[in-house]
Amino acid sequence: MNLSGLVIKAHSGFFTVVCTNGQTRVCKAAGRLTKTKHKEDVLAVGDRVTLEEVVSEDWVTGRIIEVAPRKRMLARRDPVVDTNGREIRQVIVANLDLVVFVCACAEPDFHSRMLDRYLVGAEAQKLPIIICANKVDLVGMAAARAMFADYERIGYRVIYTSRAAGTAQPDGIALQDGIDELRAALHGKISVLTGKSGVGKSSLMNRLKPGLAQEVGAVSESLQKGKHTTVAPQLFALDAESWLADTPGLRAYAIWDVQAEELDAYYPEITPFIGDCEYSNCTHTHEQGCGVAKAVARGDVSAARYDSYCRLRSELSRQKRW
Repeated sequence: MNLSGLVIKAHSGFFTVVCTNGQTRVCKAAGRLTKTKHKEDVLAVGDRVTLEEVVSEDWVTGRIIEVAPRKRMLARRDPVVDTNGREIRQVIVANLDLVVFVCACAEPDFHSRMLDRYLVGAEAQKLPIIICANKVDLVGMAAARAMFADYERIGYRVIYTSRAAGTAQPDGIALQDGIDELRAALHGKISVLTGKSGVGKSSLMNRLKPGLAQEVGAVSESLQKGKHTTVAPQLFALDAESWLADTPGLRAYAIWDVQAEELDAYYPEITPFIGDCEYSNCTHTHEQGCGVAKAVARGDVSAARYDSYCRLRSELSRQKRW
């Protein structure tokens, strides 16, 4: 009998699948799926698959025979190029519904350029985005909103959270604890909550579901999290309808697979002014008659975001093309 399900864990050629009938199966992939030449990972966490049961004395209880087409994916260029020099897309999470970038308002300090890099990567892969501004209790709501005003202005949804509910605010403005808003945004989705070390992701996970951060940490340790060429994600159940992904190595994906010439398409506030440029091949960095530069001068585009664009454009121009 064939079963269908969701891949929630992938490691060393074995895939854990939660089936629609409630069973959990540890599977290997059919040889015809993995032995042909391919340009991206054939199987990844988040894939919807069909499997056949395997009668075996060991702990492998299924064989994946079909992978459903992916809606979207969080991916990066595989750090290990094959012997023919081909670029292979490393799929971190397939069929991802939402990526949440967690930033701290303080401890560590907020650096907008790092967030901008992540946003470009997510925009390039057409991923729905939420920004979570955490540790609001350290700076106050007014200061936190000022930090993220540029992002809200251009249409990104920002959810403000603190380290604990009911924390007193430095500016006296009451904090509406955003954890319920965040939980509601994650409901019914396959999501990833990510951010650099120290931003408070573990605390958020535990507030979303008590004990979740410890569960994630135990799995990450067992998979030797931190090897730059290894990405071993897993999906964790928030509730019966919601999954949250842990993604070791996610920090490296942000601006891969984006060429300098297409970068302006991934800055939503810049795109409307591209048609105002005098030259069709305008880089928006130095040209006379640049519509984007004029928009910055008028205040229609944030000077900080424009500086971020120029820096990224310069960096991408220097990168090797595969």
